Amino acid sequence: MPEEVTIHMSIENFLDNSRSSWMEGEGEHSDIVMSTRIRLARNLNGFRFPLAFTEDEAHKIDQSVSSTLLDADEELQKNFTSVHIKDVSELGRQVLVEKHLISPKLANSPNTGSVLLSEDESVSVMVNEEDHIRIQCLFPGLQIQQAYERADTIDRLLEKELPYAFDEQFGYLTSCPTNTGTGLRASVMMHLPALTKTKQMNRIVTIISRLGMVVRGIYGEGSEALGNVYQVSNQTTLGKTEEDILADLQSIAEQIIQKEREARDALLQHSPNTLEDRLYRSLGTLSYARLMTTEEAARCLSDVRLGIDIGLIKDIDMSILNECMIFMQPGFLQKYAGTTLNATERDMFRAKLLRERLQKGEKDNTKGEEPA
Repeated sequence: MPEEVTIHMSIENFLDNSRSSWMEGEGEHSDIVMSTRIRLARNLNGFRFPLAFTEDEAHKIDQSVSSTLLDADEELQKNFTSVHIKDVSELGRQVLVEKHLISPKLANSPNTGSVLLSEDESVSVMVNEEDHIRIQCLFPGLQIQQAYERADTIDRLLEKELPYAFDEQFGYLTSCPTNTGTGLRASVMMHLPALTKTKQMNRIVTIISRLGMVVRGIYGEGSEALGNVYQVSNQTTLGKTEEDILADLQSIAEQIIQKEREARDALLQHSPNTLEDRLYRSLGTLSYARLMTTEEAARCLSDVRLGIDIGLIKDIDMSILNECMIFMQPGFLQKYAGTTLNATERDMFRAKLLRERLQKGEKDNTKGEEPA
């Protein structure tokens, strides 16, 4: 019984806290690259894959993976919490998706799915999603190699204890053929307002897709690029080594960063007054609006983020904007409100939360040297 309470309290901590470690840390090129994500897909030999397995098989897989990781807490220097999706409310699942801690697919697998979350939320190991195991590491800024090394450490530990489904010719076997091979999906979440405004994104997406990469929205496949935030990731996992995939993504990310910087410089050079006016109008909207849709909030936050990056807007911490991007989402709003909200109520509550968070952030910044 006490164990149940611990798990419940732990999941509440993950749900109540709107900040994750990737929002607060400083990574390379963090003015453009918000986060780096590495995901490894693995399956166990001797069990049918999740599309066809029984609940009994799912339970055995969950036990094997959970016990291996929880026993290795000290070795990994990560304090993991095991959470069964069926023990989390529908709203709670939505919040975990909005925080990028679980996938929408896992949120919709309540009978068989579970997740192991590290205390700082930089690592989540999803169990019985599309594959038996999905190891995800989320780092701030552009840290492709560092994030991969963290995921690889966990992967090696699991592989030492558990029989992976591996074929000499095809590599790691997965439910979806597009993941077979390395099972590696590496992605960077990028804020690209200048390339979007100067209408260069369509051309860039076309070029990137020819190079074996894919561009998606903020929540991956099938989602839109809210607030000029895009995910760039590798498309192929077969026929390339992990090192090649990571190097290709690093190279493409650096080229996009350069193009975005050039586009920002051009905007500043050609229409500085218009740009400054737009950015401050967005700050004004966030500071005083009484109703805000998700789309408007994302657009205004994108403008303010750009203003901070190019030095026009001061006294607002970037981590606050990262936090706002998460808690303006429908699930988080309702979690904060403590009740189900209709669309108009969500817009009211979103505007209120954003006003309060920005005001608190400005106060925290101006307090600075005041004595405690």
